[in-house]
Amino acid sequence: MLTGGCSSNTVAAAGLFNTPTPEISPITATLPATNTGIPVPPTLTATSAITLEKTTVTISAATTQGVISGQKQPPQDGTPVPTDEEGLPVSHYVYGVLGHKQYFKLGCEAAATHDWAWFFGVSINEFEFQNKLPLSDNPEVGFVGSVNSKWGQAPPYAYGVHAAPVARLLQEYGMPATAVKGYTLTQLKQQIAADRPVIVWVIGNVVGGVPWEYTAKDGSKVVVAAYEHVVIVTGYNETHIRYLNNEKYFETPTDVFLNSWKVLGNMALIAGN
Repeated sequence: MLTGGCSSNTVAAAGLFNTPTPEISPITATLPATNTGIPVPPTLTATSAITLEKTTVTISAATTQGVISGQKQPPQDGTPVPTDEEGLPVSHYVYGVLGHKQYFKLGCEAAATHDWAWFFGVSINEFEFQNKLPLSDNPEVGFVGSVNSKWGQAPPYAYGVHAAPVARLLQEYGMPATAVKGYTLTQLKQQIAADRPVIVWVIGNVVGGVPWEYTAKDGSKVVVAAYEHVVIVTGYNETHIRYLNNEKYFETPTDVFLNSWKVLGNMALIAGN
């Protein structure tokens, strides 16, 4: 089953630090050819099925010691950190990003924004933020549809919102945020290596999807996809990407992550300019 629905907005800090994360079974995701009557263009493959292993990550109290006081990385022992050909650490993780289950069925953007901004010291109320997002049938302009609608549809039906409107609203809260598209894996790693987690737009719990071009009422064309979702990338190594989805951490092979991220054009929200 795809992960991304809601159940409550209880912060999972205690469980993250003290409760072992339950093992999960391999995830099999099949995206349907239609979603509530929304056709997939005939030139595209209608069904994308992916079976893969995902690993949940348990962060122990030892690795999070000092996080609440502002420390984002565990103390280093002075050993030189290996770097890749880009001069980036071959492995790096940002600590102290706490997640919670999104409250609204389609409120992943507001929920992730709450957790992301809190890491940078900016307090945002999830409910207020969701209600302040402008409404539009174009996700590049505002939130599409009702936030309490069924997940898995695409415009003009209830869908969600892309990065640009979220960034604009975050700036009103005093959080310097920039919406980007076409971001590269190297650029993503640069942000993580600088201890700046990144919100990314993916499909479901980082699975494959089918993009298609939607023409909004204002005449503009935008790429959308069923099961649009956001997660917070917090780490990487030579083979995997670590991310926070609602209240749980996952690690997935880099190529699987890239396959999901590219569906909506490698869209992301980064801190700063």
